Amino acid sequence: MVLRINDTIPNLTVPTDHGEINLHDWVGDSWAIIFSHPKDFTPVCTTEFGAVTQLGDEWAKRNTKVLGVSVDGVEDHKKWKVDIEAVGGSKPDFAIVADAGLEMAKAFDMLPAEYVLPDGRTPADSATVRSVFIIGPDKQVKLMMTYPMTVGRNFAEILRALDGLQMSAKGVATPADWTVGEDVIVPPAVTTEDAESKFGAVKTVLPYLRYVNAPN
Repeated sequence: MVLRINDTIPNLTVPTDHGEINLHDWVGDSWAIIFSHPKDFTPVCTTEFGAVTQLGDEWAKRNTKVLGVSVDGVEDHKKWKVDIEAVGGSKPDFAIVADAGLEMAKAFDMLPAEYVLPDGRTPADSATVRSVFIIGPDKQVKLMMTYPMTVGRNFAEILRALDGLQMSAKGVATPADWTVGEDVIVPPAVTTEDAESKFGAVKTVLPYLRYVNAPN
């Protein structure tokens, strides 16, 4: 299975350090961010989990849940969270999936289906398990990103992308570098007349590039 944007995520039941969760039930009526890691106790990933912890209030404002994934076990996750708290400055209250059997990594197309972790593995063996998925309340993938092991993810950008996705759910699109409060784009399929009726005044830059005030 190759997971693409607008696909429904696999409805797995997975072990976490908060107990078993069913992914569809966990998402519920919320938005969700799933971010995965190749191994606990690795330097870049520890800083990333710390960054996610610091953004706890921002996720809550956006009705968004976060879920970590790592290919180590539950007890390692619990111990790792002590380090994450030390780095992030606050206690990580989100669950981390214990994907030791690679069920989730394979189902989300982070590793080849036939992949098996070797004995004495290193993070390099599961290096591709460094992905971000933003999931909508409809349980569909809205955005995917995959990073190399040496480059820490920019969670300010992930937050900005989440804002853009939540804005686009209102029937508009967002331009490059868009942030909350800036004008948005009228999709080509919407006529100017319909856009004016729905969003107010339309500013036409090009026949196919039209801006309106961001809807509330």
